[in-house]
Amino acid sequence: MSKQNQHLAIFASGTGSNARQIVKYFEQHPSISVALIISNKASAPVLEMARQAGIDTLVIDRPFFYESEDILKKLAAYPVDLLVLAGFLWLIPGYLVQAYPNRIVNVHPALLPKYGGKGMYGMHVHRAVKAAGEAESGMTIHFVNEHYDEGAVIFQARCALSPKDDAEQIAAKVLALEHHHFAPVIEQVLAK
Repeated sequence: MSKQNQHLAIFASGTGSNARQIVKYFEQHPSISVALIISNKASAPVLEMARQAGIDTLVIDRPFFYESEDILKKLAAYPVDLLVLAGFLWLIPGYLVQAYPNRIVNVHPALLPKYGGKGMYGMHVHRAVKAAGEAESGMTIHFVNEHYDEGAVIFQARCALSPKDDAEQIAAKVLALEHHHFAPVIEQVLAK
């Protein structure tokens, strides 16, 4: 059930290449916009990208995120319809999952349930995929629950791997899939 003027909040910890793609995708969208970019690192390049795009930012620390529920007030002020984790490494606290049931999505750089869980992010995933000699990898977009990478799968895309591919080449192939699919899948989730 879609409605007019839906807002996204993107959580990111680093450079924000997925966040940048999402911002670009929704820039001219008639009813969906990125309202807020949240990071747990004040120096994260994603924050400068947000400022250049005219998007509000919020830097959070662990006590604010885990020991209070004040972030709910910040999100309600926009109001935010969907939370998007795009390279955000902290576990989402239960109160936030309960406040946004099936309205928090994450992108994971592997074909879950393989290569998921605590500590499995970024190059850790791609090195594990390489070490296992996998013939394919890919990305998974899933709903977020109180556990790392265990929420219901929304979408997966695959890429073939060559035995010659190193972890960096695997990472590049998977990132290309993320950039291509993440924003359109977010749009589909909001349309439901």
